[in-house]
Amino acid sequence: MTNIGEVNDGEFQTTVLDSETPVLVDFWAEWCVPCHMVSPVVEQIGQEKGAQLKVVKLNIDDNPQATRQYGVMSIPSLILFKAGQEVARVVGAKPKDAILRDLEPHLS
Repeated sequence: MTNIGEVNDGEFQTTVLDSETPVLVDFWAEWCVPCHMVSPVVEQIGQEKGAQLKVVKLNIDDNPQATRQYGVMSIPSLILFKAGQEVARVVGAKPKDAILRDLEPHLS
């Protein structure tokens, strides 16, 4: 089951922070080449870990509020939220195993 969707500033509280399931937010932009490189990896993680977490994408150009609130200065930035709190952050286009290494401790 794939759990990948989009989120915007207006939905961030209910979709991400209020979620009972951990949520991985992919902060990205259309013009960002590394974002497009990491996107298929993020989708794979969403498909493989769909029972353990939700994956959503947030376009930083369209949603400056969440981008500012979480201090996203470089993209792609993957932030894992659990119980409304940031528990892990992966910045830059990294291979799948490196991303999972940072996320796995929070998905048990």
